[in-house]
Amino acid sequence: MRKGQAAMEFLMTYGWAILVVLVAIGALAYFGVLSPARFLPSSCTLVPGMGCENFKIDDSDLTDYIYMEVRNGMGEQLTGVSFTLTSGDCSGTIAASDPNPSFTWNDGNLTKLNFTCSGGFTGSRAKADIAISYTKGGLSHTASGTITAPVE
Repeated sequence: MRKGQAAMEFLMTYGWAILVVLVAIGALAYFGVLSPARFLPSSCTLVPGMGCENFKIDDSDLTDYIYMEVRNGMGEQLTGVSFTLTSGDCSGTIAASDPNPSFTWNDGNLTKLNFTCSGGFTGSRAKADIAISYTKGGLSHTASGTITAPVE
């Protein structure tokens, strides 16, 4: 009888301790403290030679935007350059106040792009895929990039 009672007390003590730990982990997960998205770095990855120097994902009251500053580091002038958001949490094209959807881009120049997003952002982080078309040295190229950042 004594061995059974000791075993039961052992199991109950550790059972309660494990239950308290599980409840604490559940509470932290519920309130977003353990959300892995909080620890992911912001990134803007484009074609080698195109540098994403600054970027921001903005969730304003009426319209959502993605702002980017991209530098041409390809070593020569690019013609017929166009950027389009293709998928992800945002879709759209370059806003009318920015360079025309198809423009000439000199080597070393910085271009500011504003994408107007339809559909809005959900959550504290957003991701968008970017399609890039350009002509370099008389040959047409198509490439893709990705932007991932917290929604501000």
